[in-house]
Amino acid sequence: MKNMKVIQLFGLILMTCGIVSCQRQFENFGAEVKGDRSTMTTAMLKKYESLKENDTIQATFEAPINSVCAKKGCWMRLDMGNGQETMVRFKDYGFFMPLDAKGNVIVQGKAFVSKTSVEDLKHYAKDAGKSEEEIAAITKPEVTYSFIADGVLLEK
Repeated sequence: MKNMKVIQLFGLILMTCGIVSCQRQFENFGAEVKGDRSTMTTAMLKKYESLKENDTIQATFEAPINSVCAKKGCWMRLDMGNGQETMVRFKDYGFFMPLDAKGNVIVQGKAFVSKTSVEDLKHYAKDAGKSEEEIAAITKPEVTYSFIADGVLLEK
């Protein structure tokens, strides 16, 4: 009987360790991310597609990082699927992302659609380390899915 209790206790300990080790770990940047974190890129992409220029919505969603500003970490681009990206900047430049940030992030803040000028596109391309040829090829402004994050969770 005593051996059975030891075996049950050992099983419970193993199960608890397994649950804890399977939980995703995040590092927080900026404000604490609160609220629903379950919105995935496909749902957020649909929200972006329904916005008109200058519309703004409060949102929290998860997406993979495509790139981060190579100079300061002052912006990042998130993969929204279907060849779409979201350009994320940080509220009041109050925080930056690690230059080598990779993987998934959960961002909280304001989503909007904007038109990005050729000048800004070239600036972002230069910050991202693009070649002179790639930068020179930028000749038209583009509609951009934008996001001002007040908080970010970076998956460890």
